[in-house]
Amino acid sequence: MLQVNFIRQHVDLVKERLAVKHFGKPELVDELLQFDERRRKLQFERDELQGKVNAASKDIGLLMREGKKAEAESLKAEVAAIKGRMDDVSELEGIERSINDILLQLPNLPSVQVPAGRTPADNEVVREGGETPVLPAGSVPHWDLVKKYDLIDFELGNKITGSGFPVYKGKGARLQRALISYFLDFNTNAGYLEVMPPHMVNEASAYGTGQLPDKEGQMYHAVADNFYLIPTAEVPVTNIYRDEIVKESELPIMMTAYTPCFRREAGSYGKDVRGLNRLHQFDKVELVQLVHPDKSYDVLEEMVLHVEKLIISLGLPYRILRLCGGDMSFTSALTYDFEVYSAAQEKWLEVSSVSNFENYQTNRMKIRFKDSTGKMQLVHSLNGSSMALPRIVAALLENNQTTDGIDLPEVLWDYFGAKKI
Repeated sequence: MLQVNFIRQHVDLVKERLAVKHFGKPELVDELLQFDERRRKLQFERDELQGKVNAASKDIGLLMREGKKAEAESLKAEVAAIKGRMDDVSELEGIERSINDILLQLPNLPSVQVPAGRTPADNEVVREGGETPVLPAGSVPHWDLVKKYDLIDFELGNKITGSGFPVYKGKGARLQRALISYFLDFNTNAGYLEVMPPHMVNEASAYGTGQLPDKEGQMYHAVADNFYLIPTAEVPVTNIYRDEIVKESELPIMMTAYTPCFRREAGSYGKDVRGLNRLHQFDKVELVQLVHPDKSYDVLEEMVLHVEKLIISLGLPYRILRLCGGDMSFTSALTYDFEVYSAAQEKWLEVSSVSNFENYQTNRMKIRFKDSTGKMQLVHSLNGSSMALPRIVAALLENNQTTDGIDLPEVLWDYFGAKKI
């Protein structure tokens, strides 16, 4: 979340940056500052009263030792009256809760690098790469290919669970496993530590990375235990360091994880939902970094290059977008999206997002380090998909289809155990 001191000192800047995200409740900033002013006044009054209580308590002790019991009892009565006045300012706790509630509703401030705009059409294309394949006559989209080669059964998944929960079979399951293993190896070879986190998180973890209170409707909630199925490995992996003070020498902390991801995708029906384009359960390999605040934007560019190399190794045509303010997530300060071109569908499919959250998440989670001067600072957090599998699989199948099978990129041959399907 944002920091109250920063908001107080940079009110105009905060409002201007929130407008870039098209935040619909700018009045919350003024409301927050009113609560903050009242809080500081009450805190000053309470501190003054507490000082009087402390001084009187010492005097009472002296009077008792000197045998001046009557004077001591009189002073005790004064202390009791002061404590009663302290109770009168007990609204402080309620104000603290109100301030925290407002902070949870304020999104992260977008970086000055974020382009203006409201919709995905306003996103800025940073660069493109790869060659769009020329498909043979009779080529079909991936939902027909998976039936032809018996790779994925959408109807069976619908029977077992519901729409958006496919069953991968035979070579389809093997391709999933091959991609996951390749992505993890690619990341660990670059210095990321592989972790295997839980696939459910508690409420504190969901608040920590900003899924709550912004995305309650998008997550599956196990109500009896108050656990949430993870929408991304970012949530449990980043929370590994919640409430921790790390050493400056440990930074950057680089982690990668494979997990299934679960998203209700409320409100998305009818929007590119066919086949693998939009699922409720899907596999993804994630990158998370915790870094020194002075280096987070350099690290962001390094992570973008890392994901770009991964896509290039798969031979897929791609483009990198810098998201505009209106298309960014609640928690991000700057996000790059990666899209690959799906030739049979003739459309671009998002396969990765790489974001810098600055100290927005780490302020919620209290992930800190002590710098060389002894000052406590919040680290910056970043994450990126490396990568989400469904649309990668869709593009691989469609773009590499031939008259006698589906050719696989060379980097997958050993992982898959064959050169083609």
